[in-house]
Amino acid sequence: MTSVLRFSWFLCACCVWWFSVVNLVAQQTDAAGRALTTAGVPLVRAVRATVAPSVDGDVLGDPAYDSAMVASGFVQNRPFEAEPASERTEVRIVYTEDTLYFGVICYTADPGTIIVADSRRDSDLTETDSFRVILDTYQDGQNGFVFGTNPAGVEYDAQVINEGQGSGRFGGGGSGRPSNSRQQRGSGGGSNVNWDGVWQVVADVTEFGWTVEMAIPFSTLRYPRGDVQTWGLNFQRNIRDRNEQVYWSPLPRQYNINRISLAGELQAIEVPPQRNLQFTPYVLGQSLRRTARSNETGDLGADLKYSVTPSMTLDLTYNTDFAQVEVDDEQINLDRFTLFFPEKRPFFLENAGLFSVGQSGAVDIFFSRRIGLSETGGQIPIVGGGRLSGKIGTNTNVGFLNMQTAAVEATGTPQQNFTVGRVRQDLPNRSNVGAMFVNRQAAGSLAGDADYNRSYAADGRWGIGEGGTLSGFVAATETPELPTTDSHAYAFSAQHQSEQARLSLGFTEVAPNFNPEVGFLARQSYRRMNGSVFTTLRPENFMGVHEFRPHVSHNTVFDFETGRQESQFTHIDNHIEWRNGYEVHTGMNVTREGVLEPFEIFPGVVVLPGTYDHKEAQLAGNTNLGAPISFNINTIVGGLFGGERITLTPSIAARVGETFNSMFEWSYNDLRLPAGNFTTNLIRFRASYSFTTRMFFQALVQYNDRVDLWSSNLRFGLLSDANTGLFVVYNDVQYFDGALGSRFTSSLGSGRTLTVKYSHLFDLLR
Repeated sequence: MTSVLRFSWFLCACCVWWFSVVNLVAQQTDAAGRALTTAGVPLVRAVRATVAPSVDGDVLGDPAYDSAMVASGFVQNRPFEAEPASERTEVRIVYTEDTLYFGVICYTADPGTIIVADSRRDSDLTETDSFRVILDTYQDGQNGFVFGTNPAGVEYDAQVINEGQGSGRFGGGGSGRPSNSRQQRGSGGGSNVNWDGVWQVVADVTEFGWTVEMAIPFSTLRYPRGDVQTWGLNFQRNIRDRNEQVYWSPLPRQYNINRISLAGELQAIEVPPQRNLQFTPYVLGQSLRRTARSNETGDLGADLKYSVTPSMTLDLTYNTDFAQVEVDDEQINLDRFTLFFPEKRPFFLENAGLFSVGQSGAVDIFFSRRIGLSETGGQIPIVGGGRLSGKIGTNTNVGFLNMQTAAVEATGTPQQNFTVGRVRQDLPNRSNVGAMFVNRQAAGSLAGDADYNRSYAADGRWGIGEGGTLSGFVAATETPELPTTDSHAYAFSAQHQSEQARLSLGFTEVAPNFNPEVGFLARQSYRRMNGSVFTTLRPENFMGVHEFRPHVSHNTVFDFETGRQESQFTHIDNHIEWRNGYEVHTGMNVTREGVLEPFEIFPGVVVLPGTYDHKEAQLAGNTNLGAPISFNINTIVGGLFGGERITLTPSIAARVGETFNSMFEWSYNDLRLPAGNFTTNLIRFRASYSFTTRMFFQALVQYNDRVDLWSSNLRFGLLSDANTGLFVVYNDVQYFDGALGSRFTSSLGSGRTLTVKYSHLFDLLR
C-alpha cells in the first residue's frame, strides 16, 4: 500500500512538472513582450467575465477587464518594417455567455495629433487613426471577419475570403496600403466591406490617447462546433499623423490584415451553440414624377436570417427592395468594350466572395447585377428568393442561391428564375478547389421556347510556400441558340510576392460562343496574355521618401477566330511616396489597338477598322490624403485611334473633422481623331454630413455631357443594427437639350423620385 501511495505521489509530481513545463513553453515571450505559442505565434487568451463590460469607451475604469490578459507589443509594417510601434497599444479580451468584448487603449503622446477623417458606417479607415481586428473563427488561414473603428466610433465591418485575393490588382493591397473602396468588383472579390453585422462600438478620446470598446455578439459570427475553441486573430492600428501602420502579429510589408495565415491566436474561448433567427421587415412609400404625371405607391417586404447549424446560414427575402442604395457612378466609354458597374445591393453582397469565380470585372461566371437589373440599370421586380451558405465541417464551403423575378410587360421581359450552386474545399497553405453551376430559366407567356442559359465552372488555387500562388478556372456555357462548340473559357495565372517584388504571369481564353448570361464579360472571343513586375524599395534616409515602386506590366489580346491582335498595352511606371503622404507617379504607356469592326466613339465620330500604334505619357500625384484638404490628379497625353488625346482627372477633397466630407471630381477628355474632334466632361460632387455615427446625410451630384445627363442622389439615413433603419432618398435624373432647356424623357428613365423606407431588425432568439 505504501508503495502504491509513493508511486501515486511520484506520478502526480511528474504531471505537475509536465504541465508546468508545457505552460512555460506556451508562455514564452518575444522581445516585444508578446506571449508566444510553441510555434512562435503571438497568443492571447480570452477570459470569461462574470459581469458584462459597460460599453462606454472607459476600458481602464471597467472592472470587467481587470483579469484579462493584455495583448500588446505591436510592430510596424510601415514606414519602418519590423520596428516597434511608436505608440503603445493594449487590447483586453473578455466574453460573456452571448457576446465577445474587446477593450482597446491606443496610447498617444500628443492627443492633438489624432486624425479623425470620417464617421460614416464602413468609411475608409486608411486615412484616419483607426483600429481593426480580424477573426479567423475556423482557423483555416483563409477566411475571416473584420471589425474596425476610429476615434469617432465608426462601425466598419467586412468579410474576407481567400485572404482578400481578388479584391485588388495584386490581391489585397500593395505596400501595406489596402484599398477599402466600397466599389466592389465582380461578384465580390476577396474582401467585402459591404457586409453588415450586428455589433456595437464606442470610442473616446482621452488625455492619454483614445480608447475603444467593441461588443460583438456570437450570433454575428460563424464558427465550428465545439465548446472551447482557438481562433486566428490579428490587430491593426493606424497612427495617421506618422503615416504608420502597426500589427500585433507582425506582417511583412507586402501584406495587410487580410493575410490571415500569419495571424496570431485567440485561445480558450468558450462559444455558445449558434442560435440565430433575425427577421427584418420593411415598409416603403414612393412618389414618382415623370413629365406632367406623378404616381404614389407603397410596398412592404421582409428578410429572414436563420442559423441552420453553427456554420450554415439560411437567408430568405420577399419582395426585395434596394431603394436605400447609392446610385451608380457615371462613366464615359472611349472604347468598344462593355463598362463594368459594381454590385451595391446588400442582399447580394453578403457572402459574395464565396460565389466569385473567374476574373473579377473581366470574366465573372456569376455577376449578381444580372438579377433584378436590366442592361441599362433599370429595376426589374424581385419576387423573392433564398440563399443557403456556410461550411460543412471546417474546410468545405457551400453556397446555394435561388431568386425569382417578375415579368415586365412594358419591356417584354419574362419571369426569370436564377439558381446558383457553389462548393469549395479549402486545403492547406492557402489552397482550395471548387465548382459552380449557374442557371437562368425564363417562364410565363413572355418567355420563348427553350429560354434558358447555364454555366458550369471549376476553379482552384495552390499556395506554394509563403509567397507563391497558382490559380485558375475552366468554364463552359449552354445556350439553346448557340452551338455547343467553342463555348468555353479558361484562365490560369501564377503570382509570387516578396518584400521587394511581386511577379505575375497569366493566360486567358474566351471562346466565341461562351455566353454567361448571368455573368459578366468585358469583351468576347479572345486570347489574352499578361505579365507584370512590381518592385518596392524603401530607402533608409533619402529626402523623406518612404517608398519607390518601379513597375512594368504588359498584356496582349488576340481575336480568338482570326488571331489578329486586338489590343496591346505596356505600362512602365514609378511611384514615389513620401513619409508625409505625398505621392507622384510618372509613367509611359505603349499601346496598340487593332479595330476589327467600325464603332461610334462619340455621336457622329466613327473609328474605322485598322491598327493604331501610339505612345502616352502619364503623370499622377496626390497630396496628403489624411489632411483636411487634399488634391489628386491623373494626366494622360498621347495618341488614340490614329489621333491625339489629352485626359485630365483632377479632384479635391475637403473635410471638417469627422462630420463633414466632400469631394469634387472632374474627368476631361479632348480627342482629335481622323473622323472628327470632340471633348467630354464628367463632373461628380459628393458630400456627406454625419450628425452621429448612425445618422447621416449624403449627396451625389453628377453631370455627363457625353449623354447630356444630370443626376442627383440625396440620402438621409437614421441607422439601427446591421444598417437597417430609416432612409429618405431623393433621385432626380434629367436629360438636357441645348435649345429647349431641361426636359424629362420618360423612355430613358428620367424623372424625380422621393422614397421613404423603414426597416427594423428583430433578433427573435436574443
